[in-house]
Amino acid sequence: MNNPGLGAAEAPTLTTAPHPHGELAALAASPPPSRDMALGLLRRHLGRLQGGMQARFESEKLAGLVAARALAGEMDGLIRAIHRYSLAMMGEDARTPFALAATGGYGRGVLAPFSDIDLLFVSDAPLDQAGRRTVEFMLYLLWDLGVKVGHATRSIPECLEDARSDTTVQTALLDSRFLDGDAGVFAHFDTAFAAARKEWGMAQFLHAKQIERGQRHARYGDSPYLVEPHIKEGRGGLRDLQTMYWLVKYAFDVDKMWQIVGPESPGGGLLTAQEARAFRRAWSFLWTVRFHLHYVTGRAEERLTFDLQPVVGARMGYTRHGKQDGVERFMKHLFLTAREVVRLKRLLEPAIERAALGPPALQATPDKALAAAGLTIADGKVLFAPTFDIAADPAVMFRLIQAVRDRGLEPHPLALRALIRNARYIGRLRATPAANALFLDILTGKQSARWIRALNEAGVLSRFIPDWARIVGLMQFDTYHVFTVEEHTIEAIGVLNGLEKGELDSVAPVASELVGQLQSRRALYVAVLLHDIAKGRGGDHSELGAGIAQALCPRLGLSPEESETVSWLVLNHLLVSQTAFKRDIDDPKTILDLAETVQSPERLRLLLVLTVCDMRAVGPKVWNGWKATLLRELYWRVAEVLAGGLSVPERDVRVARAREAAAAMLVGRPEKEVERFLSLGYPGYWLSFDPETHARHAALIREAECTKAPLTVRTEVLEARAVTEVTVYAADHPGLFSRIAGALAIAGASIVDARIHTMTNGMALDTFWVQDAAGGALDAPHRLARLSVLIEQALSGRLRLADEIRKVKREPARLRAVTIPPRVVIDNHASNTHTVIEVNGRDRPGLLHDVTAAISNQGVQIASAHVTTYGVRAVDVFYVKDLFGLKVENERKLDGLRGAVLAALGNGPGPGEPARAA
Repeated sequence: MNNPGLGAAEAPTLTTAPHPHGELAALAASPPPSRDMALGLLRRHLGRLQGGMQARFESEKLAGLVAARALAGEMDGLIRAIHRYSLAMMGEDARTPFALAATGGYGRGVLAPFSDIDLLFVSDAPLDQAGRRTVEFMLYLLWDLGVKVGHATRSIPECLEDARSDTTVQTALLDSRFLDGDAGVFAHFDTAFAAARKEWGMAQFLHAKQIERGQRHARYGDSPYLVEPHIKEGRGGLRDLQTMYWLVKYAFDVDKMWQIVGPESPGGGLLTAQEARAFRRAWSFLWTVRFHLHYVTGRAEERLTFDLQPVVGARMGYTRHGKQDGVERFMKHLFLTAREVVRLKRLLEPAIERAALGPPALQATPDKALAAAGLTIADGKVLFAPTFDIAADPAVMFRLIQAVRDRGLEPHPLALRALIRNARYIGRLRATPAANALFLDILTGKQSARWIRALNEAGVLSRFIPDWARIVGLMQFDTYHVFTVEEHTIEAIGVLNGLEKGELDSVAPVASELVGQLQSRRALYVAVLLHDIAKGRGGDHSELGAGIAQALCPRLGLSPEESETVSWLVLNHLLVSQTAFKRDIDDPKTILDLAETVQSPERLRLLLVLTVCDMRAVGPKVWNGWKATLLRELYWRVAEVLAGGLSVPERDVRVARAREAAAAMLVGRPEKEVERFLSLGYPGYWLSFDPETHARHAALIREAECTKAPLTVRTEVLEARAVTEVTVYAADHPGLFSRIAGALAIAGASIVDARIHTMTNGMALDTFWVQDAAGGALDAPHRLARLSVLIEQALSGRLRLADEIRKVKREPARLRAVTIPPRVVIDNHASNTHTVIEVNGRDRPGLLHDVTAAISNQGVQIASAHVTTYGVRAVDVFYVKDLFGLKVENERKLDGLRGAVLAALGNGPGPGEPARAA
């Protein structure tokens, strides 16, 4: 039972450990020192022990595994000294002999700086009163030292009874290691527990550990590629490695992974020497990361958050190399390690199961096609035929996936093990048309995301498409992307699978409808696979990816037309989202420019579906009803142009039609009232809203004029768009837009779009579409009421915006490590009538308030604002004119405007109130 850990030195023999020496020797004096004196001595020793370990780890650049063993060894001496001192203080009379054992991670002989110390006090029979007092004295001493202790006091029969019904106890006891006390008692326990394990059998332990792992992954992250991974409990983390060790220990009673290498080893050679080294590398690397995490945070922190990643990466020596920052290189190493852990699990676990429970039961099958493909069935699952030479015909790996998919079966765990071990042979087939046809069939077939993920985790995909290997484990150091690049790509393929199966009808109805109309289905699947293939190379990944697609598509068996379509889709895969979220889709030039680029209805359909797949695969909070609405509206407007419709007729004609539609909505109202309303709006106003909204505005304006109200605020929850529309009707004056934006920020409303209109009567009709922090509409009555009150207070000057904005909750500290360089782009070509200002910067409460104030203070009018947030990056786009209603084209004026906005991006709310002419 003495298992010092994976690959550790041999376990100590079951003998009483030597007495403490050095500064702890005073505890062994006769008579023993007082408790207070002992506590002071122990505190000093513990402080020196912990400080000395940290100094050694950081100055000597120790590997985490070496440090973990050294720290456990140092703690052994302290625990033994405390145990001896407790015995001396309590006396020797009427004491049941007991052994002191380490369990858990400490039992494996490895210890992290701020981890718990797990102890077991085990005896042949229940402890008598003197024994219990001794245990209690020792525990209180440890607690007074500030040591976190997990403990259990059990007799040997109690240990076995608890372990029988609780695999958590079984696992803890499996790690038990003798520390001090009666070695004979521990030997009795060791023998009894080994016999009990044999009686209980491997099956129950294996099943329990698999369930436990599934639950843990569901809680801490079921993907090994989450960009803020949990080092200990996440998939591909330390606990997964420990689980493999527990299974090996339980099945074969070995303490180190190298003991199951070679044909003469228990299990007949479950690992190769190379795989055992990979196990040790992963174990050591993850322990090193864990040690740094603990020392950097000063606590038992196991999640590698954004703010910690650059610090830990720098401490481990990762610096910028070529196009990659040090933190991205560090995280890629971490993700590759996590993938290696997943592979090792797939390699080792089925082998353990078979070695412990018996070989698979091969089934005779009348399926001649399966046999001809080199496959068979065992335990109701597909695997490679025992006599088949995979190295001689590596395409059988693709045939396995096809067979599993087409027959609705599962791959046998031993088949996945064989995939991993034979992945290197697949590279021979890159130029083989038959193999490429097999791969393309897998990519475009049922549940393709599942099978592409399996090929990726096995290492097959990187060998078959070398460009894929460059994005494996590649992260983008931002808070927008939840997954690494290759995992995001596989998620996107999964979204496409879901669209085809009709699973996303309610959240993406247009894309769900269009996906069944596509003529270029194969091209779309390949485009999804390749859309981010060139990330991490520097330069425009869309352009670089288009070049890769041109070279790869013919190899995969796509026709020249399909290859050209894939290349075009990869080149333009961001076009629709950038247009929808950064441009005014009511501007005719926006629609015409996009139509000119797309040119064909089929390409527009492909691009929309690809956009939906890309966006929904980024993370759960990226897609919402508002974005879906913008994409849908953009699609139909461009589709009408491509179909030769009149979606962009002459401006005057469009305005006239909008006025006629508004008048039709007001039938029944007095004629003078209708004429009065129709005279209030400039052309831009009539083109910005639908007839129903015009009718609501008419009612709002009529009420305001009847009551002579200086300010009217109305809110409308638009559930279909997942936004709340806030309409403000007030006298136009400098600072109006910015003050409203500030009030909305204080109310916790996130602005996603805005339209600003000055009416012919000098009143401003400003419309804001807002969401809550979760990306949904604000619909709680009390929040809507507070929002209206705050706008009124802000416009009346009774609310000090700058002070209130400072009180709004800021982003979590872990996100502040992500740098967002401020950037201002001014474009006079995107619109025929407006200057377009694109603002990039770190999002914060009141940002829109500050930026719009800066724009207005430059004597520029804001006509519309389009606000998008990507994690902590805000991308705000404003359509503006000068005071004469013209584009801003004077270079000096543009320089001043750019400088003012950059200054606003860098500053928080200023002390003065902004000025603005709407």
